[in-house]
Amino acid sequence: MGLLTGLRDSISRVTERLFSASDPKRIGIYGPPNAGKTTLANRIARDWTGDAVGPESHVPHETRRARRKENVEIERNGSTVTIDIVDTPGVTTKVDYKEFLEHDIDEEDAVRRSREATEGVAEAMHWLREDVDGVIYVLDSTEDPFTQVNTMLIGIIESQDLPVLILANKTDLEGSNIKQIENAFPQHQTIPLSALEGDNMDEVYDMIAEYFG
Repeated sequence: MGLLTGLRDSISRVTERLFSASDPKRIGIYGPPNAGKTTLANRIARDWTGDAVGPESHVPHETRRARRKENVEIERNGSTVTIDIVDTPGVTTKVDYKEFLEHDIDEEDAVRRSREATEGVAEAMHWLREDVDGVIYVLDSTEDPFTQVNTMLIGIIESQDLPVLILANKTDLEGSNIKQIENAFPQHQTIPLSALEGDNMDEVYDMIAEYFG
């Protein structure tokens, strides 16, 4: 009886490992507001599934809830890596409703959006600590990366021992400075791209397969 029970438990553990190893990796797309996270998520999803993850906007905090696109199969070098994309709200230390007023949004809607965006930041942090297997960290290469939020988030990612790719986005814009992002986080490889134009996505997909496959 004890032998049968032990054998059954051993088979159960092996089966669990096999199935968990084949499950898609949950990859969180993180970064500050308006870095191009949803644009990147949509680029990846459209390239490999034909669908979008969510609406893109120049208005900050347009993504106020995490959105997930499951079973995205990326083929590279004869092999396939399957991931679930989690497009998270932009993380910031404060969401001010006045930011929305600058985009011709009425005050009542602006207050509602700021409240939802604040809740979205908390949700993004929960995903980071509990529910992702790796991180794609997106930065606007025209902006200074030396911020409290970026330093904090990269530190949390490192403390969780999560694989992370840092992407220097918006290289199509004047003022793009990839070097400043490389200097900010020299411990990680920085990949330049324009998610909007699709520039350098081949390298991005190669690295996704290498890091998260």
